[in-house]
Amino acid sequence: MVPTPPDGRAGIDAALVKRLIAEQFPQWRDLPVRPVEVDGWDNRTYRLGDSLTARLPTAAGYVPAVAKENEWLPRLAPSLPFAVPPILGEGAPGEGYPYPWSVRGWLAGETAARGRIDDMARFALSVAEFILALQRCDATGGPLAGEHSWYRGASPAYYDDETRRCLAALEGYVDTGRAATVWEAALAAEWRGTPVWFHGDIAPGNLLVADGRLTAVIDFGTSGVGDPACDLVIAWGMFSGESREAFRRAVGHDEGTWARARGWLLWKCLLTLTGNIDTDPERAAVDRRLIAEVLADHELFG
Repeated sequence: MVPTPPDGRAGIDAALVKRLIAEQFPQWRDLPVRPVEVDGWDNRTYRLGDSLTARLPTAAGYVPAVAKENEWLPRLAPSLPFAVPPILGEGAPGEGYPYPWSVRGWLAGETAARGRIDDMARFALSVAEFILALQRCDATGGPLAGEHSWYRGASPAYYDDETRRCLAALEGYVDTGRAATVWEAALAAEWRGTPVWFHGDIAPGNLLVADGRLTAVIDFGTSGVGDPACDLVIAWGMFSGESREAFRRAVGHDEGTWARARGWLLWKCLLTLTGNIDTDPERAAVDRRLIAEVLADHELFG
């Protein structure tokens, strides 16, 4: 079992949440408050009774996601094939907490660990189905990719300087020559398509499963309207072999989009590897494996 995160991270704890609820949503003041068993970094999430959650940003950089999700998730939900978080209340700063926050409906399910999925190829098709349905949603007036999405949906060139610093730092640890070729290909594959909705962080921790199947997609904090390449990163981050090919065929997209997707994965893995190569050998091994896979993928398809 995954241990429950310690209460109090970023100055947020159950007592604060209970005071905020009592002050702003008195109809729920008697509900018990407890941390969720699996929590993210950008926000702290608490169960309110059995059917609600409170979600509070941990820093100012994550605040724009609150209003964005509050406005757009209810609009997107009817067009999506799997559940997304229902917004039930919009909280304001208070009790010493400085940011807006939200109350949501609880979505049952567990995060998409491999051992919880009975048919990975079928699961890959479900993820592709969600991505394509999201891309078909009306993007009129949607939030264009930028700072609020941490530049997901924009060009990976935003992270060019950072990527090149990582390549220099990792000389001798990874094949930086081949990695630079993949990065250059991502930058050269400039996106000129019509802006579409993207999630921005399609990853196992944001996919919920029940009985081995996808049931919900959560955490739209990096979502927006722009280039969908960032949503293809899961092809390497979670899938392999038959499931990767199933996902690639189902989700489609041209080779330029896949080149940018490889760039997004490469940037993130180089960045995390630079930070953990001397401190977290297990995570470093995962990053090195993913980098090797994306380099091989470029040479096969690029």
